[in-house]
Amino acid sequence: MKRRHLLGAIAALPVAHALGGTAGGIAQRPLARVIVDNDFAGDPDGLVALAHQLLAPTTRTVLVTSSALDPKLARLAGLDPARSAEDGLRLARELLRRARLAVRPPVVAGAGAALAIVDAALRDDPLPLVLACGGPLTNVAAALRVRPDIADRMRLVWIGGTAADAGGPEYNLMTDLAAARHVFESTRLPIVQIPAEEYRRFQVSVAVLDTDIAPISPLARWLVDQYRHLPPFVRPGATLTFGDSPLVTATAFDPAATPSVVRPVRRLLDDGRYGEPVPGREIRVAHSLDPRLNIDDFAALLRAHVRRAG
Repeated sequence: MKRRHLLGAIAALPVAHALGGTAGGIAQRPLARVIVDNDFAGDPDGLVALAHQLLAPTTRTVLVTSSALDPKLARLAGLDPARSAEDGLRLARELLRRARLAVRPPVVAGAGAALAIVDAALRDDPLPLVLACGGPLTNVAAALRVRPDIADRMRLVWIGGTAADAGGPEYNLMTDLAAARHVFESTRLPIVQIPAEEYRRFQVSVAVLDTDIAPISPLARWLVDQYRHLPPFVRPGATLTFGDSPLVTATAFDPAATPSVVRPVRRLLDDGRYGEPVPGREIRVAHSLDPRLNIDDFAALLRAHVRRAG
């Protein structure tokens, strides 16, 4: 595109909603409505990604749903496996309270999560709907079992699985393998997969969190503080994970920031490996994402949020 055409296109773009924008800044076009689904009682990276999504000026978060942790992991973390989804719900609500948003999306856990996803998917809106899932696919599969036709009204961006040719076990996949099988093999929901090879690259140094991120605001400090209360079996080194943050890259940034390849969907075996292709079913697998772009954007949005909150 020639420069004058590019500038004309930018000038014609509608202004995004005010949550993440800055007065007098460059206009950004709205890209999507987003449902954020995650196991918020697990690693704090789910809360980081939620905060980033809420502050992103190009997306509108319409619903937050909380899913359960793997029971073994929940016990190791000292949590009641039967209540880990509710534990995550409380953390997500606390984040929303601290963010002091003008409009707060509903936060739902348990059996109501599937119905809330269905309700959001059936609402008419000019913006496309993306379900951004950073945990097991429990709530996604439950919603699709209630109303299979919502697969035509949204797309899924999922943190999970592996890009390896043979497949293999991965936490989000194996926590609810039956749910993943249903979503991948038995629905027509469009999927962008962000596999372990990509999300594990989203690391932030402890020094950056302590000296650059935490001082930005009370909200930033609260998010960093969640990393100070990790289960005893987690022994971090010089870096900590922002592994769910690619969800924001894939929903709030220009699509070119999420390069991907199209692959056939293959059946999921009991050990997480891939089996035979599912006829007529394809998936986009993201690759070569830019962690620095994402983390810099998050820090800048936190600073802008402080200025607006005054």
